[in-house]
Amino acid sequence: MKIKISLMVMLLFTITAASAQNWGGGVDDENIHFGFTFQSVSSLYKVQKKSDWRKPFKDPQTNLQLTDSLSSLYGKSSSGYGIGFVVNGRISNHVDIRLTPILVFSNDLMEYEYNQPGKVNMPWAATEQKVSASMAEFPLGIKIKSDRRNNFRAYMLYGMKYSMDISSKKKTDDSDQDYLYKYLKNNRNYLSYEAGFGMDLYFEYFKMSPEIKYSHTIGNILNNSDANPYNTPIDKMGLRHVTFSLFFE
Repeated sequence: MKIKISLMVMLLFTITAASAQNWGGGVDDENIHFGFTFQSVSSLYKVQKKSDWRKPFKDPQTNLQLTDSLSSLYGKSSSGYGIGFVVNGRISNHVDIRLTPILVFSNDLMEYEYNQPGKVNMPWAATEQKVSASMAEFPLGIKIKSDRRNNFRAYMLYGMKYSMDISSKKKTDDSDQDYLYKYLKNNRNYLSYEAGFGMDLYFEYFKMSPEIKYSHTIGNILNNSDANPYNTPIDKMGLRHVTFSLFFE
């Protein structure tokens, strides 16, 4: 649904800009120019389970069973938002290099469903783990542009992104919690690959670019330094983002 809305917004701006040819503030003539961006982010965990992922979790010290066996384990789609800046370097008429430092605020969700939790004194049949993050992200991409047609130019984008969690470590400090109340945690730093498409729409004094981008983490981002019922069933975990952005340059 969010992707459909984003496509409708892109179409609306295309129609709005398709009048007499505008100058666009002359940004395409500059070797380096700057701007800012607003983003809407949809995220989803992609999980690779262990072969014995259904097995009940036991206290590592007492061997006491703390959970029932799992019946299901999956990532849930969640949303977030981001704000940032654009640094665009012109390589040629059809190729730019673009750095977009961004602050992203999101809650990533995992769902755990148990068979008969009442047998082991668990008050819930399902539990949701929310990983709240404030990320500083540094996407670096190559922007490949078509020829300009009046006030419209399409482009594709390919690149890499470095993400760093800047939220306080106190938020994820569960050292004094019982095993059932510990947190699922990501690594605080990871890389992602990205690909997307968008369009440059030229107005009299600026250029606006609606864009849709897909990104996926590289390798395993699960922090399993401390065993608990939520990371033990998981072998590897990645994070997928679909981002709708508006760039103003």
